[in-house]
Amino acid sequence: MKRSTVIALVIGALAIILVMSAVSSYNGLVSSETAVDNKEAQIDTQLQRREDVIPNLVSTVKGYAAHEKEVFQSIADARSKLAGAGTTEEKSEANAELEGALSRLLVVVENYPNLKADAQFTRLMDELSGTENRIAVARQDYNNSVTTYNTKIRKFPAALYASMFGFEKRTFFKAAPGAETVPEVKF
Repeated sequence: MKRSTVIALVIGALAIILVMSAVSSYNGLVSSETAVDNKEAQIDTQLQRREDVIPNLVSTVKGYAAHEKEVFQSIADARSKLAGAGTTEEKSEANAELEGALSRLLVVVENYPNLKADAQFTRLMDELSGTENRIAVARQDYNNSVTTYNTKIRKFPAALYASMFGFEKRTFFKAAPGAETVPEVKF
């Protein structure tokens, strides 16, 4: 074999290896980004579920506590803000606002012992509690997916392809301000 043929074969093999590496890295980045999008959609699904349960809960409580207009208005405002949120940051902020409004609703409920015994109210609270648990799991899954994705786009050689193809760092779904404080339950 001629020396030029060997050099051409080596260059061709290196080019094939480089292309295969690029394709593999790109496909891995696409898969990771898609997983993050899927997990974000799961959060949206659970937030929507919560948003669907809240009007029934509010209607039930309104029957017992008609004069608590400020609490009901703050819940309505927070729901609207969450429904209009587009980015993860906006969703996180709106979610925190809604969690605060729901906490104030629970304080109102404490003042109405008959309400706590009402079967419809109990069912709605169980539904809301289950939804809150699903939201927590969905947020954790999303944040785990973001961690994997953000790590992948920073590692070599995928980092080269990530910057070349426009894969950008994703933000985490953050806890509500004050979430680190344990709520006080009084009976």
